[in-house]
Parts: sequence; structure tokens; C-alpha cells
Amino acid sequence: MNPNRTKVQSNIRWLVIVLLLGIFIVICRYGWLQLVQGSELAERMRYQVGQDYLVQSPRGAIIDRNGRELAISTMTKSLFVDPNHVENPEELAADLAPLTGKTEEEILEDIRVGGGFSWVKRRMEQSEYEAIRTLIREKGYATCLGFRDEAKRYYPNDVLAANVIGFVGTDDKGLDGIEQAYDSYIKGEVTESFLYTDRQDRPILESIFVKHGYQGDHCKTIQLTIDSAIQFIVEQELDRAMAENSPLSITCVVMDPRTGEVLAMGSRPSYNPNRFWDYDAEVWKNRAVSFIYEPGSTFKAITAGAALQEGVVTPNQIFVDPGYVMVSGKKIQNWNGESFGTVTFTDVIKNSLNTGFALVGLDLGAEKLTDYAKRFGFGEITNIELPGEEPGILFDPMYMVDSDIATMAIGQSIAVTPLQLVTAMSAIANDGILLKPHIVKMIKNADGSTFSETRVEENRRSIESATDKTLVSLLEQVVSSGGGGKAKVKGYRIAGKTGTAQKIREDGIGYQEGRYIASFCGFAPVENPRLTLLVMIDDPYGNFYGGQIAAPVAGRIFSQIFRYLRIEPSDTPAANEDDEAPADLGEGDAAGSSAYTQQREILPAPREVPTGKIVIPDFYGKSIREAARIANEVGLKFESDGSGFAVEQSIAANTIVEGGTTIKVYFAP
Repeated sequence: MNPNRTKVQSNIRWLVIVLLLGIFIVICRYGWLQLVQGSELAERMRYQVGQDYLVQSPRGAIIDRNGRELAISTMTKSLFVDPNHVENPEELAADLAPLTGKTEEEILEDIRVGGGFSWVKRRMEQSEYEAIRTLIREKGYATCLGFRDEAKRYYPNDVLAANVIGFVGTDDKGLDGIEQAYDSYIKGEVTESFLYTDRQDRPILESIFVKHGYQGDHCKTIQLTIDSAIQFIVEQELDRAMAENSPLSITCVVMDPRTGEVLAMGSRPSYNPNRFWDYDAEVWKNRAVSFIYEPGSTFKAITAGAALQEGVVTPNQIFVDPGYVMVSGKKIQNWNGESFGTVTFTDVIKNSLNTGFALVGLDLGAEKLTDYAKRFGFGEITNIELPGEEPGILFDPMYMVDSDIATMAIGQSIAVTPLQLVTAMSAIANDGILLKPHIVKMIKNADGSTFSETRVEENRRSIESATDKTLVSLLEQVVSSGGGGKAKVKGYRIAGKTGTAQKIREDGIGYQEGRYIASFCGFAPVENPRLTLLVMIDDPYGNFYGGQIAAPVAGRIFSQIFRYLRIEPSDTPAANEDDEAPADLGEGDAAGSSAYTQQREILPAPREVPTGKIVIPDFYGKSIREAARIANEVGLKFESDGSGFAVEQSIAANTIVEGGTTIKVYFAP
């Protein structure tokens, strides 16, 4: 055999062996890289050619019944730092401080957190973002600073309906109001996306075509039943009432009695949800649903309805009012402790006589009185679409004594929320049918389609239709010629009830001396109710009668809403009378001086003056010095408002009061 040929074959054999060995090594190495180190290397490769981005879609909007925006979200930039890649922390902090509004020490603290990520400034304004982006480009901070997209919540109307809407925390989480109740529906969606980028973190390849935004059913829009215009009217009047009466707080609710929809819900004091952190947490609360109080005489509308329905009383039934009654050793008296003589039940309602209602309550009994309170929705939450609702407090009939029945009949010893009261009054306006209140009208998907829509929900019939019509007629007389006269609007028929209740002590035992809650609750127009309105003034300074400080606020709100909704005046002659109703002397829950009169009023001169009492003089036309002298001579404490000559006074002339009573006289040029 040829030795050369043998040598060539041997070389080829070794070459094949070497090649096969090389292929085997490559296969083993490939398997090692793919199977053992594959995940780690893939992650390293992803880090080198791109990065993961958390992309957040905007939070769904909150709008009013007419589509006006109450809460919206926009996408903003948030700045973060990678502490591992910061070369000179002091220099970086000095550069960022004037652009972020933070101190250098605060930024250094962010860097000291360590790791690969730490927030520096979240949800920046566009001007801040542009300035920092320029800094990154000029100083070469791209290796240690970066931006992420986050949604920022805006409330374009600032304070308007703040206690209803609520606010959102830093992590796009609703913390109060509708924002909290519907957080799962409107919360923005956070998704993770991988983008291929260049060394300047700019998207390349197919990543430049990636789009982000609303997806499917996420980020729904909440449409409220609130009307922004009516809400503005209400809040404007609440601001005025705060200035005039200096109360602890004021709450107002406007409802459509035909549907149970809340058209406005406002409180003062309130806050700006764009800067909610600047306010005390107590101010965040929606008092319309979370505050419970003794309703006082406004609850007498419920007592009257129950008594009429059960046949315990008729409108023309005669009562002899002794001025007070003793029940289980407890004295229940009228506002002045004096007798109104022989009166009808209509007069009892018009003058809000505690004695008459206490007797009617006793005739009804504990079971029936409590039952009708529950029929009108008291003692349980309404289940409106708002967080923090309180159920109120009712007696257990099994443990009620006669004094409990009598005090409950006049609106004491029980507790209700403003929403419960306006819902119950809406039932009276709605032919006796109690509806479930709503503040959410509709939920819309991101594509504009309807996800859900609120329907009118009938809870139950509280009283029969015929009884309700009688009750409405009696409540109308409260405004037309009784204690609620200052809620009148010329040309319109309004029904309602005033209330003045002493505030319960914080320990729940007894009442606070000289502390009251004044209120008015009513509806209009009587012939076709479109609005139910409650005004509740908590702890006003000075004058505290509901008929004198809450009813005028209600009247002004009614008047403006009538014009806004273009509600035509009533055709009945009674609605167009221009006479002012008498001063409210029927606030049977409180004792004290007569209330502020909005025009000059002189009562008939008393035939005799009880020992220790004095008669209020007529200050009309007097100068401040002369009025002060007269007040001092008769034993009154004197306060003045304005300058010039007396045009009004807080207590009508010829009124009999206690010595030392404060009289406020208003002066004008």
C-alpha cells in the first residue's frame, strides 16, 4: 500500500475526529448557554438593547349630568434616579434642587436610598419636565436620571362638589368620595412594555410604533346626577350664609323627588381636592351622609304624616295648648314656655307647637311612631353611591317610655343624616312614595358605550296618596303663613318645615348650652314638585332659629334654581301674594330670643308684662348713640351693625323677653 495514501487517510481521519470533537464542544456550549444560562443571558441582552416600561393609562373622568368635567386626568412625567450610577451626588442635587422645588438635602436622601431606582419628583408640571430634560442633555445625566409616565388628577372647578368627588393619592388610588367608591372602575391601567432603545433611550425598530392608551373596559367614566350650575348656586349661597352666621358648618342637599337623583350636595367648610393635603382631614368628610344630628322640628312632618295616616288627628281637630306638658316627669314646652290657647292641628304644624306634637306622638304610640320613621327611611343607610354613610339612630320601641315617645315626636332623642331627611321629605313630595337616592347617573366605557345606567328605584309607599295630599297642604301653609315664611319665593308654591334643635353633648349626655342646629327642609313647586331642598346650619353665632337663618338661604336657592330650570310661576293666587309671613315663633326645640326679622316688624303692645320681663322698644329711625342709650335704659345688651339710622332690629318691637337679652340693631345711611 502506498505509504503516502495511508498517511493522507490517517490525516483525514484525525481531521474528522477533531471536527467532530469541535462540533461536539460547540453543541455542548450551545446547550449550556441555551439551557443553563439562557434566561440570564436573555435578560442581560434585553437590558443592553432596551428596557421595560411601566405604562399607565389615564384615570377615567368624572362628569356632571350635562357632561361637564368635574375630575380629569392627564399624563405627566415623573423623575427618578438610579443611585448606582450617580457619580457626584452633591453636584446632581445642586443641579436638580432649583428645578424640582426640593432642597438639596431631600434629593441627597433620595440618592442615599441606594439600589437601581428611587423617585425624585412625581407628576411634574410640563415646565419642570422640559427644564430637567434640558439639564439631562447638557450635563449627561442620562445614565442616572430618567422619566416615567404617570397620570395626574386635576379638578378643574377646584372646591366645587369637592366633598362629593373626593380625591386621589399619589399611587392613583381614590381616597374619598366618588374617587374612592368607584376606584376599581376608573383607576388607570398599568401595563408593562419592553421597548428597544438607543443609547439616548429613544425607541427604535418596531418600538416606535407602540401605542398606549385606554384598553377595553378599563378607565370608565362616571357621570353623576349632580348639575354643576345648581351645585354652584348652592355653594355660593353657603358661602354667603357662612359669612352672615359664622356657623361651625353648613350642609345643603338638593334632590329631584320624582327620581331620587341628587342635583347638588354641598358643605362648608370645604377644601380644594387639587391640594387636599393642605386641609384638615375633618374637612374632607361629606357631612350630608356622615353627620348625624337631632332633626328637631323638621321631623314633625313625619310625625304629622303618621298621625294623619293612622287617623289619630285631623287638620281641623282642636287642641288646647297649655304652653307645656309633663310626660314621665319631663317638661316639654313651646319655644317661649307660654300657651297658644285653643288651636287646630293646622296651627300646631304652622307654629310648630311641641305640646301638640308630644300629645299626638303619645296617641300614636312607640310601635307606630317608630314604624313610620322606618317607612320614611330613618334608622338605616340609604345605600347612596358614596362612602362613609351613617345609618342614624332610632329607639327600640320595646324600651321606650312615654317621655321617649313625646321627644321623638318633636324630633329629639333620635339622630338622622341630612340625606335621610331630604329623602324622607322627597317621599312626601312624591305622593308618599319613598325612592332610593342616587348620585351616580351612568357609568360609561372607555369607548363611550354605556356600561350601566341608574334606574328609578322605589323602596316603598310611606303613606297613602290621600294622606300625603293633606300633609302637603299643611306643610305649604308653614311657608305661606307660618314659621317657614322666609323661604317664600314670590309667585311659587313652596311646602316645608323649619327646625331648631339643641346640639347633643359630645359625651351623649344632655345638650350643649346655647348650641343649636338650624334647618329648613321643603319642596317646590307644590303642584308639581321638581326640587326638594335641605339647608342645615350647625352652631350659628347669634341668631339660631331655622325659620330665620336657614329658611332665607333655602328661599334664595329655590329662587335661583327656578330661573335656571325655567320653572314657571304657579297660577294659584295664594302663590302670588306679596305679604311676608310672620316671624317664626314655632321652633319648639329651643328657647331664647325671637329671631332676626328681615323687615321692620312691630307686634301689638302687650297688655301686661310679667315680673322680670321687659318689652323690646322700637329702634326704627334712631341713631346708634340714641339706640344704645334706650337699650341700656330698659336692660338690654346692645349690638350694632352698619352706620347711620336704624332700619331693622333682630327682635321685633313690643316682644316680651328676659332682662339682659341681646338686641342687634341694623343701621343704614
